[in-house]
Amino acid sequence: MTTLADKKVLLGITGGIAAYKTPELVRRLRDAGAQVRVVMTPAAQAFIAPLTLQAVSGHRVHSELLDAEAEAGMGHIELARWADELVIAPATAHAIARLAHGFADDLLATLALATEARISVVPAMNRVMWASRPVTENCQRLEALGMRLLGPASGEQACGEVGAGRMIEPDQIVAALSDKTDLLAGHRFVVTAGPTHEALDPVRFLGNRSSGRMGFCLAAALAEAGARVDLVAGPVNLATPPGVSRCDVQSAREMLAAVMARIEGADGFVGVAAVADYRPESVADHKIKKSDEALAMRLVPNPDILAEVSKHPARPSLVMGFAAETRDLAEAARQKLARKQLDLIAANLVGDGLAFDCKENALEVFSTERHWSLPQQAKSMLARALVDIIAERMPSKGG
Repeated sequence: MTTLADKKVLLGITGGIAAYKTPELVRRLRDAGAQVRVVMTPAAQAFIAPLTLQAVSGHRVHSELLDAEAEAGMGHIELARWADELVIAPATAHAIARLAHGFADDLLATLALATEARISVVPAMNRVMWASRPVTENCQRLEALGMRLLGPASGEQACGEVGAGRMIEPDQIVAALSDKTDLLAGHRFVVTAGPTHEALDPVRFLGNRSSGRMGFCLAAALAEAGARVDLVAGPVNLATPPGVSRCDVQSAREMLAAVMARIEGADGFVGVAAVADYRPESVADHKIKKSDEALAMRLVPNPDILAEVSKHPARPSLVMGFAAETRDLAEAARQKLARKQLDLIAANLVGDGLAFDCKENALEVFSTERHWSLPQQAKSMLARALVDIIAERMPSKGG
């Protein structure tokens, strides 16, 4: 059973239609054992009455930055110190922008700056807004600042459109907030993420569209679950997740060397990186000049990092791979699982706007005897679902 026993949760509600879900969220939080206080922005009060939240939380709702009724008129500092968790749900595009840029001209934004509590942001907006570049960049900034994104989900929206942007359900929020820091405590994982770049000449390379986001989300989720995580990252522009040790590489051979330097004593290895299968046989010393003639080059196979880890004398207890396919997903994944002697494999379709450069994904996860389907959702939520599967398969440290 999900528990938040004795946790002090400060719920910040902003002005989106998904605010109608917040009374149920408060009830679920209290059922899980949490103490709950509510902060509302002025826009939130246009969607739901403060009296409703007061009734379900058992405490008055806060909305004023400078509250004359609070001790010394500094209620925001009292609330900031009180909270163990600050959850902003729903978080509109406007609220996310304000959080990303450190605004402090209303109570909720000020609390986000003044608290030392963990901050979880639960986005809710139209699918086009969620996919827009400003929102994408602001969400990346929030993660770089150490805030967690929970969601969004995909589905039918209040505006009548269908796609990513729905606020995740109250029970999913409660589950994400529940303390899982002992789930993988004492275990160490090596995770690879991102693409590799294989040099053609001093300015060109062979690469792929991997953003690295799935691998970074998984590294963050493993660390949240109490594991020590060594992240070997290809060339990506992503912030290092809190509590994760990071090594940056460029090529597949560099990634293999970094993995092998860290695999001794690891309990788990998860190969999320989209490693280039081939590299140029030779690299030009100088920039290759354009001409009217066709250009031919010989490509040679890159090392297979997953296979090398799987057959290593110090093989971790759990080795997991990823498979990106354009067709025959299940068959290709099962073949790779068997061929490389993996314990788990997570497979997804790519191409036509799927997976690469997206904030959402869906996965089919296979072991030799089981199959899990993880529906389309934000990669951060997908990573937490994968951690639950990984934890179920890991042998206990007690033997």
